Amino acid sequence: MQREVMFAGFGGQGILLIGNILAHTAMEEGSEVAWVPSYGPEMRGGTAYCLVVISDKPIGSPIIKNPMHLVAMNRPSLEKFAPVIKPQGVVVINSSLIPVTSGRSDIHELLVPANDIAMDLGSTKVANIVALGAFVARSKIVDFECMRQCVKEQFASREKLIPINMAALDAGQKAAQSK
Repeated sequence: MQREVMFAGFGGQGILLIGNILAHTAMEEGSEVAWVPSYGPEMRGGTAYCLVVISDKPIGSPIIKNPMHLVAMNRPSLEKFAPVIKPQGVVVINSSLIPVTSGRSDIHELLVPANDIAMDLGSTKVANIVALGAFVARSKIVDFECMRQCVKEQFASREKLIPINMAALDAGQKAAQSK
């Protein structure tokens, strides 16, 4: 079975990082994986998105017109990508920055105030990890504990960042389970 996830937001929100972490986790679990990043010429503040394709068979093409899932960290991303998500897909909306929903009734929306949760943890820089934790908890696309290990590996060279990122994953998981 093939599953696709679009992560989208402003440059500087860690969009490519969380896509990379999901791809790494899926690889650790033995899946075939493609990670396709895309960002505008302005790294900070410009549009950034990436597509992660996870499959139990070789992936024919990593370019997907209609992904199964979406994690939208800002309103322009929600408005651009929500209409093309497949029915029954999971759409995580960063409700801290997005005051609207997708307007669709055929998808599973999860409103997560990722920036607010991250601020409560001590740094808005972990809003992306909160959103990733919520998405994985709801979609169950990869094993949550395996993802925790991959996040630890990601930040191994900056060990002081591991505790807050673990707390962000847990907060995202809690947000997904409470809704």
